[in-house]
Amino acid sequence: MNGNQILDEMEKIFPDAQCELNHETPFQLVVAVVLSAQTTDKSVNKITPALFEAYPTSKQMANADIHDLEDKLRTIGLYRNKAKSILNLSKDLEEKFNGVVPSTYKDLQSLSGVGRKTANVVRSVAFDIPSFAVDTHVERVSKRLGLAKPFDTVEQVEEKLKRKIDRKRWNRGHHEFIFFGRYLCMARNPKCEKCPFTDICKKDKLEALKK
Repeated sequence: MNGNQILDEMEKIFPDAQCELNHETPFQLVVAVVLSAQTTDKSVNKITPALFEAYPTSKQMANADIHDLEDKLRTIGLYRNKAKSILNLSKDLEEKFNGVVPSTYKDLQSLSGVGRKTANVVRSVAFDIPSFAVDTHVERVSKRLGLAKPFDTVEQVEEKLKRKIDRKRWNRGHHEFIFFGRYLCMARNPKCEKCPFTDICKKDKLEALKK
């Protein structure tokens, strides 16, 4: 089963897969993605309404008091580091790009707290540029389904997915992989009885390699 065939099956299960981080602008999206590291989208969505009401633009957030940002982020993990990141990110946007979120990898990754995964999400969701962000869900699913090797880096997983899946399907495919990993092929207690890929799954082999 090739990458496109795997996506066909995922689409049947999750036909409405999309970005679950609430946002209204590219700036709000990049902030939300930075905040989502090592925490759930649901947790981020609980705090961003008050955050974006107080600081809807990078200009306003660049002038925020760090303690107020920390207070607004207190319920998510690593909130102190994330408060610094989004403050510095906002300052970077104002100083380098006049408050306009850029769309190239180089420019996006020049922003504080923005790595390749975040850059890919922003390019895909905000600008509809074909991109394939690899988070923990995408990485896990890719390796379990044999689209990547067990010890491939995140960058190697991304490159292999982009080779094996048609470019026009990258943006939607990224969300389908996330939904599949988040709601069916979880790290613990995956719902294997509902999975259409049991005949190609390498979960047991991968777990044996960890021992």
